[in-house]
Amino acid sequence: MSDADKATGADPHGADQQTDEQAEGRKKLAALVKDARIAMLNTIDADGHLVSRPMGLQEVEFDGDLWFFADEHSDLAADLTAVPDVNVSFSANGSWVSVSGKAEIVRDRERSKELWNTFVDAWFPDGPETPGVLLIKVHADAAQYWDTPGAKVVQLMSMVKSKIKGERYDGGETGTVTL
Repeated sequence: MSDADKATGADPHGADQQTDEQAEGRKKLAALVKDARIAMLNTIDADGHLVSRPMGLQEVEFDGDLWFFADEHSDLAADLTAVPDVNVSFSANGSWVSVSGKAEIVRDRERSKELWNTFVDAWFPDGPETPGVLLIKVHADAAQYWDTPGAKVVQLMSMVKSKIKGERYDGGETGTVTL
């Protein structure tokens, strides 16, 4: 590293490594949330209280953004207009993911049509043209995960084994990903 790089904190190798780490982190998160259909979307209401709502995840190809449908007249839309900071949590197949970021209200009929499915149709029976339907796009900043691969029986056996041996349970892989 040159003296100029040291002075500015620049590290051409570190920048590439960070990009690789982010790409690997995204892959890991994408694998963990691919089977999650319902997430808990946590917002802050007008009184400053945390509010959690179950929401149907609309796009599972995780690229750092998450998509949900909502009604423009809902408390959710009002909360996000006032405070866009959110947390989205998932649990599927023995894995847990918690994503923090900022939410954006998106009014885009073409994108709504792309993401539309029969599950959303149950909430908005007039389809993507339903008055007041909008998208919530969560731009993820960071995510934490806990991955416990294997069947529940395998997890239970690992817990029993740790208890018998008097060792701490190794519950799987955990990590934090900056996006």
